[in-house]
Amino acid sequence: MELISTHRCFNGEQRRYRLHAETLHSDTTVSVYLPPAALSAASRAAALPALIWLSGLTCSDENAVQKAGAQRLASALGLALVMPDTSPRGDAVPSDPEGHWDFGHGAGFYLDAEQEPWQQHYRMASYVVEELPARLSAALPLDPNRLGLAGHSMGGHGALVLGLRHPQRFRSVSAVAPICHPSACPWGQKAFSHFLGNSAEAQARWRAWDGVALLEDGHRRNDGLLVDVGSADPFLTEQLRPNDLKAAAERCGQPLTLTVHEGYDHSYFFVASVIDTHLRHHASALGLKLDR
Repeated sequence: MELISTHRCFNGEQRRYRLHAETLHSDTTVSVYLPPAALSAASRAAALPALIWLSGLTCSDENAVQKAGAQRLASALGLALVMPDTSPRGDAVPSDPEGHWDFGHGAGFYLDAEQEPWQQHYRMASYVVEELPARLSAALPLDPNRLGLAGHSMGGHGALVLGLRHPQRFRSVSAVAPICHPSACPWGQKAFSHFLGNSAEAQARWRAWDGVALLEDGHRRNDGLLVDVGSADPFLTEQLRPNDLKAAAERCGQPLTLTVHEGYDHSYFFVASVIDTHLRHHASALGLKLDR
């Protein structure tokens, strides 16, 4: 991994790396916040837990770094933060043929594509679940067995889906304004049609990448799911569909804490307003002390 930049931040370091991801067949970037415990010589040998944060449509690895305000509490808790890019990128990586913002570069939807020309590069699920934790834990004092997963919007969809599919990989899951039921919303339908196909047979495979469908098909997390949405989010009803997630969780007995925050929208102002709750949720599940 090539270190691109590093900044002192709350006595830790906010770093950005470039690496060639074999899963994505492309170069990619990842931002990592290392709390002070990761930098001292005495504690460097002890691997720290980490929260992987998945960002949303049009974002990169830098949006949460600059806007979420997570480093202050992460420093105090001793929790590392890992923020990957939202898709593969580069001249060799295909994007939306019509140039729209909601598909392609910046919109990888955290799945493994099955259709040409997408399937070679758009394998964000395998990257987040397997390659990224392995690469980071080999280079940094991060514990691949103590990982939490969270995200915003499209990244919230990714957190729900990958957390439900891989409960042994991720000890805790949360989401802010997630796309809960992508098979039933325009953003998800567009992405799934390209990445997975649009035939009746292909649409049956969409269920494997849909949080609501995964609950309906028997996937569970005993530790529960934490979800926050804003009542003034312009995408709430059509694109995010949190009530679908709530209904599915109630039907199958999946523990879910879903909170609707009055007056909040879809922006990172909302993310910054609830981020401490999410950091404490993950820190508790990952065995960190919360007396800070």
